Amino acid sequence: MSHQLIVLPDDTARPLIEAIAGATKSLNIRMFLFTDTTLLDAVIAAHQRGVKVRVMLNPTRRSGESENEESRKALVDAGVEVRDSNPAFALTHQKSMVIDDRLGFVESLNWEPRDLTQTRDYAIVTTKGHEVAEMVACFDADWEHGRFEPAPHSPLIWCPNNGRQRIAAFIDAAEKTLWLQNERYQDQVIIERLVRAVLRGVKLHILAKPPHTLKPDKLIEGVGGLRILQDVGAKVHTMKHLKLHAKMMIADSAHAIVGSINLAPGSFDARRELAIETDDPEAVRRLEATAMHDWSTSHHLDLSDAALIADLKKRKGLSADQLVLYEDSEHWGYHHDSTHNGHHASRHAGHHGGKSAAK
Repeated sequence: MSHQLIVLPDDTARPLIEAIAGATKSLNIRMFLFTDTTLLDAVIAAHQRGVKVRVMLNPTRRSGESENEESRKALVDAGVEVRDSNPAFALTHQKSMVIDDRLGFVESLNWEPRDLTQTRDYAIVTTKGHEVAEMVACFDADWEHGRFEPAPHSPLIWCPNNGRQRIAAFIDAAEKTLWLQNERYQDQVIIERLVRAVLRGVKLHILAKPPHTLKPDKLIEGVGGLRILQDVGAKVHTMKHLKLHAKMMIADSAHAIVGSINLAPGSFDARRELAIETDDPEAVRRLEATAMHDWSTSHHLDLSDAALIADLKKRKGLSADQLVLYEDSEHWGYHHDSTHNGHHASRHAGHHGGKSAAK
């Protein structure tokens, strides 16, 4: 099988641990967060049996916080070669592994306990030679802080190289359905493409994180993007049974993208990210079944003025005025329209004399 899907937390860390245990020559690991001790022990054990191990870690978050220091020290003390990711990027958010130059893992999950046990995450395992070789070529380039250019027609999607263009093209090609799971919906080009998909008749199902999980400096664009999509008829839900960390989309039950890319300008323009496109029937079928299960246990994301104001009152860093929210529903606020499945959010002109938004 050329592409295989791993679903977290359903499949647990076992497929990763078993793959590492099977390495005989080399391990190239790139992680944003690497704190899980079981995976750490597996990597050190591979080094101790003679496997050439290289680990590339993102040094710090944007805040300056570093969560990889204990793992870095354990790896270095064991003799594993560890380097910081390429400083050409604001962050290296990519999560991936290549084993023996023949097996590539493209992941949405960090190697930390939470992503292995509490969050919806995915990985695609590829055995396609040209895909694995491209992953190694990028690893080598970033390891040496050099330049990398992806292959023109590769299923691999790299940021900041070609991510926005490839994901926009994927959305543009959808004819009937789009299922999306992502933490952020902030990039205006991608939002535009999603709006156009809905307007040409594509049924769009979006799983998103609730606004209170966004940082204050990202809340305005995050809320605005989701409200626009909800206005044009996209169904926007949030998960109940798990935390959402996945970055995934499925088009027409036939094509899918899995990887580390948030739908935000920073991910496309300033971070090293990796995703992969697959049309493997079994992988897509399981991915869609998981998406439909998650949807069945999700609930409508309330983006009304009242709900957002209530949310803002519980946090610091942003006021209702900055989001232009109104306590008075007669202004340009949102309300639930019971004539549209009880969830459609429509705008009211109030004393401004405007017209209602497109349905």
